[in-house]
Amino acid sequence: MSGNEKNLQELKDELARLKDTLCDIEDVHAFTFVKTSVHIGAEKAQNMQDEYEEECRILNEKISSLERLISEKEGARGR
Repeated sequence: MSGNEKNLQELKDELARLKDTLCDIEDVHAFTFVKTSVHIGAEKAQNMQDEYEEECRILNEKISSLERLISEKEGARGR
């Protein structure tokens, strides 16, 4: 495997890891707020929601960035 192919595979592996992390965060959030009847204060619930949204935003930005980079590298490789 050449250096470029290895680098591309590493990017794809990182993309898969980020998507798995995002799914895990979404599952925990759904479990906490939808599937359980945990009673937490409104302030704590709002803080948890804000933290969840921020984590998702950051991960989605990283995922989009990696997808663009992979697409560019695959396009350059095909030339």
